[in-house]
Amino acid sequence: MVVGPTKGTKEAGGTPKQRRFVFVLLDQFTMLCFACAIEPLRIANRVMGKTAYTWLLAGENGSEVRCSNGAAFKLDMGLEEVNREDTVLVCGGIDVQLATTKAVVNWLRREARRGVAIGGLCTAAYSLAKAGLLDGKRATIHWENQDSFLEEFDEVKLTKSVFVVDGNRISTAGGTASIDLMLKLIADDHGEDVANAVADQLIYSSIRTDQDTQRLSIPTRIGVRHPKLSQVIQMMEQNIEDPISPADLAEDVGMSTRQLERLFRRYLNRSPKRYYMELRLQKARNLLMQTDMSVINVALACGFASPSHFSKCYRAHYQTTPYRERGSHGTSAIITPRLSF
Repeated sequence: MVVGPTKGTKEAGGTPKQRRFVFVLLDQFTMLCFACAIEPLRIANRVMGKTAYTWLLAGENGSEVRCSNGAAFKLDMGLEEVNREDTVLVCGGIDVQLATTKAVVNWLRREARRGVAIGGLCTAAYSLAKAGLLDGKRATIHWENQDSFLEEFDEVKLTKSVFVVDGNRISTAGGTASIDLMLKLIADDHGEDVANAVADQLIYSSIRTDQDTQRLSIPTRIGVRHPKLSQVIQMMEQNIEDPISPADLAEDVGMSTRQLERLFRRYLNRSPKRYYMELRLQKARNLLMQTDMSVINVALACGFASPSHFSKCYRAHYQTTPYRERGSHGTSAIITPRLSF
C-alpha cells in the first residue's frame, strides 16, 4: 500500500523535506523501545513509496553496543556533531544511571546548545534530565522510575503521560509508547493518512496521544471493578509519604472501617493496612535501587517514622534489610528486576 503525503514541512517547491533521526544507543538499552521507534519510520517510507526518513545509530564508543537482552548492534558513529535539523533520540534501559556517563552528558549539552531536537526513550529521560535539558519542561518516564526521578529532578514537570513533546524536547514512558510518539511525528510531517497507514501495517489499532496515561486503570490492574475499592487504592497511592488511617479512608468513601476491611479481604485477600504497607514498601525498594538517597530519607519518603521500624517491615516483606538490598543491587540500577521491557 502506498499513501501520498498530505501535509508536512515543505522545501521550496512544495516537496516534503527528508528527516533524519540519530538514535543514541546507551549501554544496556531496551530493544523494544528502540524497535518501536525505528520500525514506524521504515514502514512510513514503504507506504509513501519514497525515502522520507533516514537514520543513524550512534553510541559512546562508536563501534558496537549491546542492549539489555544481549543482542549487539553495530554503530554508524560515535558522539560526534550531528546536523542541526536532525532529531536525536536517546534509547535507555537497564542501569541508565551508569550508562549516562560524563561523555554522554557533555555531548547532550553541546548538541542542545546548537539547537538540536533531543528526546529520551524509555529510561533515557533520566539522561536528558541529568544534562539539564528538561529543566522547566514537561516530561515522562516509565511509571516504575517516577518516584526516584521526582526525588532527583525537581525542576522537571514530570507527567504520567505515554509520551511528551515539549518544544524540542521529547520523552516517552518506554515499551510500545515509542510507536505512539513516532505516529504523532509522522502525522505532523506527512498527515494523518500516512500515520494511520503505518499503524495499520503495525496492526496497531489503538493509537494513544500525549493525553493518555501509561499505567492501566486500577480496576484493570487489580482485576476487580469496584468503584469504592478503586477510590481507596487511588488515595493510598497518592499518599505514600503521609499515610491515611483506615478509618479516614473508610469515611472518605462513605463506609465503616469494618466494611472496608471486608471489602479488601474479599477482593484482595489482605487487610487495607497490609495492602497500604506493601505499596509503601514497593516505593521504598524502588528508591533504594534507583537513587542514592540515605536509608533514613527513603524511610521518611515512604511514611515510616523511624529507620528501625522501616527496617523491620522491610525485612518481614522482602526477607532482607534495606541496607543489604542496596548493597546487593548497587545504586546504579534504575529499573527493578521485575520490569519486563
